[in-house]
Amino acid sequence: MSIHEVINPATEEVIDSVEHLDVRGTDEAIERAARAYETWKNVAPAERARIMRDFASALGDAQEELARLEVSNAGHVIGNARWEAGNVRDVVGYYSAAPERLLGDQIPVEGGLNVTFHEPLGVVGVIVPWNFPLPIAGWAIGPALAAGNTVVLKPAELTPLTAMRIGSIAREAGVPEGVLQILPGKGSVVGDRFVTHPAVRKVVFTGSTAVGRRIMAGCASQSKRVTLEMGGKNSNVVFADADVRAAAEAAPGGAFDNAGQDCCARSRILVQESVFDEFMEHLETAVKNFRVGDPNDEDSAMGPLISAGHRDSVLRYIDQGDVAFTGEAPSGPGYWVRPTVLLARSATEPCFSEEIFGPVVSVLRFRDEGEAVELANNTEYGLSGSIWTRDLGRALRVSRGIESGNLSVNSHSSVRYSTPFGGFKQSGLGRELGPHAVEAFTEVKNVFFANNQSTHPESRRQS
Repeated sequence: MSIHEVINPATEEVIDSVEHLDVRGTDEAIERAARAYETWKNVAPAERARIMRDFASALGDAQEELARLEVSNAGHVIGNARWEAGNVRDVVGYYSAAPERLLGDQIPVEGGLNVTFHEPLGVVGVIVPWNFPLPIAGWAIGPALAAGNTVVLKPAELTPLTAMRIGSIAREAGVPEGVLQILPGKGSVVGDRFVTHPAVRKVVFTGSTAVGRRIMAGCASQSKRVTLEMGGKNSNVVFADADVRAAAEAAPGGAFDNAGQDCCARSRILVQESVFDEFMEHLETAVKNFRVGDPNDEDSAMGPLISAGHRDSVLRYIDQGDVAFTGEAPSGPGYWVRPTVLLARSATEPCFSEEIFGPVVSVLRFRDEGEAVELANNTEYGLSGSIWTRDLGRALRVSRGIESGNLSVNSHSSVRYSTPFGGFKQSGLGRELGPHAVEAFTEVKNVFFANNQSTHPESRRQS
């Protein structure tokens, strides 16, 4: 094992140190999860549901504690962090109903009775990113446990603290030992072992597209299931018939939430040329009023970036771009970047085509509906996006035309625990959340019961 220091990105101070597991420690945890699975999968549905309700209640009791931990570890502003902590509670609570509602089918067939069952997979390996370590952990934990699986979860090296606390809350709430384990460590050690260990039956990954591809390739050798949520370069499309002022005032929240460190960030704004100047005037006011500051301040809308290295990467894009205007950010300690609006001259510019993952948005004009859809689809990604229009027909046409998994009309909403979430193209594979997420953690088993073997057509062919 090795020791890793955890840094507060708003102050650059060390706030904790965490032991990283090695391969042996990872294997031991996976083996504990495999043993626990043999018991957990046979827990009566009503009892498993009760345990999960108790877990959700305990998460609710710890909401403020988890939120404050997210502020200090990830630099999230306190208002957002409270929502994130509440989201974990809500997700686990939502899926606590699933054990008693994981229904199979009775299919009419000749010669007997045919039924299907949803069987759990076994051990599920979950790899959580640093940008939303708290809610994304819950998105996998909830449905995986509800289906009867056990979970080993690797938090990001930069932001392990909230996931570790979730693990201890689970044990305090009565989740049996070995059913949910948090394994801090390097991706090249713990994450890779999730991919290669035969007892891990599925890997759930959120992170960069490059790493997701490697995980998918590694899992292929064992035909291991994957769910991948990866990058995004999402468009905010503003038509001339929209409420232009409302669209401009909402744009900073859609692009700069979590300092733009969000795969769903609307980091490309497409504005119909006839209202471009009006939109930019309102956008400048909104950006300059977007408050960046101490994440513990209730009035702060944006905190720091996660690390010095990531800050420097974002600043390189800004240095290469045509800056229209910026907001303000603190000076002194912390990994701060001003909210920045760039003018894109074409869809091929790096600022418009590459995922920057910071508080930077690029604005480009378009002529008509067809060009807007073409520009929105001119990316390898397809995770989210927004459409601003008063025309219902246009909203329907454009939402069907844009190749993206999560779209909002006249808003920037991407995530609700009761609706599916996931991407097209290089943004991912599979869906999380929503009513069917539990099924992604199961295998469908088909069983036929013959009522008279001699009359069954399959039996007749074999006689």
